[in-house]
Amino acid sequence: MMISNVKGQFIGVKGALTLDESNVINSRVEASIDAGSINTYEAQRDAHLKSADFFDVEKFPTLSFHSTRITRGSDGELAVAGDLTIHGVTRKVVFTVEGPTAAAKDPWGNTRVGLTATTKINRKDFGLTWNAALETGGILVGDDVTITLEVQFVKA
Repeated sequence: MMISNVKGQFIGVKGALTLDESNVINSRVEASIDAGSINTYEAQRDAHLKSADFFDVEKFPTLSFHSTRITRGSDGELAVAGDLTIHGVTRKVVFTVEGPTAAAKDPWGNTRVGLTATTKINRKDFGLTWNAALETGGILVGDDVTITLEVQFVKA
């Protein structure tokens, strides 16, 4: 047992979507994330996550994702398979995607599309193995991590 779920976000995210509007499965996604931009709204925890115990941002400053295949299920949702690299370790993952939304103009004249993507990973598969026992029994950090992306892309 753990204390509770912890939510956080990465502030330094860059990405590109090559969208084939006529056949979305021909689209491609790439993302690069500044590991040092982790923010869980607790400074001590954030410092620990940046340390060699977890992301080791001095040695592995970037997380990345590159799609390798996109398929559409019978329910209309997309499955985006690709290579996720965390802590210098690359593993295959599949994101379940709602969207992309229809393109729309924002108040500043930019054309945007949005999507929500979710996957679950085992952090130990990426070499993130640190943990601590709790005085009351159980462990401090769970193995499973749910990754949820709320993304907007601006048409170039």
